[in-house]
Amino acid sequence: MPHKPFKAVIPAAGLGTRFLPATKAMPKEMLPVVDKPAIQYVVEEAVASGIQDILIIVGRNKNNIANHFDSVPELEQTLVRKGDNERLAKVQQSNEMADIHIVRQGEPRGLGHAVWRAKAHVGDHPFAVLLGDDLIDERDPLLPTMLDEYDKRGATVIALMEVDPSQIHMYGAAAVEATDDPDVVRVTGLVEKPATEDAPSNLAVIGRYVLSPEVFEILERTEPGKGGEIQLTDALEELAADPEAGVYGVVFRGRRYDTGDRLDYIKAIVQLAVDREDLGPELRPWVKEFAETL
Repeated sequence: MPHKPFKAVIPAAGLGTRFLPATKAMPKEMLPVVDKPAIQYVVEEAVASGIQDILIIVGRNKNNIANHFDSVPELEQTLVRKGDNERLAKVQQSNEMADIHIVRQGEPRGLGHAVWRAKAHVGDHPFAVLLGDDLIDERDPLLPTMLDEYDKRGATVIALMEVDPSQIHMYGAAAVEATDDPDVVRVTGLVEKPATEDAPSNLAVIGRYVLSPEVFEILERTEPGKGGEIQLTDALEELAADPEAGVYGVVFRGRRYDTGDRLDYIKAIVQLAVDREDLGPELRPWVKEFAETL
């Protein structure tokens, strides 16, 4: 039987403490990457993968996210009067490209709790989880492959990426077994932010997941783990240990930008801007000239 249409859940309730004071009143997901907020790239990725029903999980002081995906009649009318159709199209794109819903997480109790808050909206649909500050370059599509693997295997699918072993303590790390596809592995275990010497591999879990609604039952009884938070990794580890359920990983080898990290955020802006037709021709020579002064 074909599955019901996928929905998407974008957790965006974090406090963004690494960007203070910029994020004192501005959600980190709304920080601009060139000329769009980071979270718009994530929504566009879901839409490009064929998902139209998108739920964003927000925390306190994150009304800017809801406002961004809503219409602004006074601004649109001003642009119409000026005949500025190009900017008008850009403004309208964010509120017309998908059916976007907003739910508050309430008390910040971790990623697992944020995903669990999507239960009423998701219902019995399979769904994708896309972290709001984790950008995948549109030229290296990842989510469509993950959705296909979910259909093929009928099991949870997560995104993995090889990282330097010295960096694995910043991620969830996966223990894996090979499959008949070199870019797909079976996940046999997960460890949240392990020390380098305790990591089962250098395959890090990155911010893309395709889940079945059965995960909500597990999250409901998952006790707080590392950091005193309800970890999605713990629920995934339980699924990985169940031979009837299983978890598979798609190994991503493309371009990814962690806009939740200050240095990676700056790199993301430069990397995306230099490839833009409207910015690249002037920016690339400047970058080379600037690099020579260092």
